[in-house]
Amino acid sequence: MTDRVRKAVKERMAQLGMSQGDLAEKLHMERVNLNRVLTGRSGKIPESWQRILDSLGLELMVVPKSDQSAT
Repeated sequence: MTDRVRKAVKERMAQLGMSQGDLAEKLHMERVNLNRVLTGRSGKIPESWQRILDSLGLELMVVPKSDQSAT
């Protein structure tokens, strides 16, 4: 994911008062693996997709769902 996406996720977690441990538990994943995704060491956009987006002048973004609850 892009830095902007990771930042948006972290900001949303803060708004919800959610720790990495809380989110990892909700997702049924190890906290260390979630940390890797949130710090950019894992979960990057595949290069081919990034090139497609770049060539079309598009950017991957995160926006809240119309239902503001985090289920």
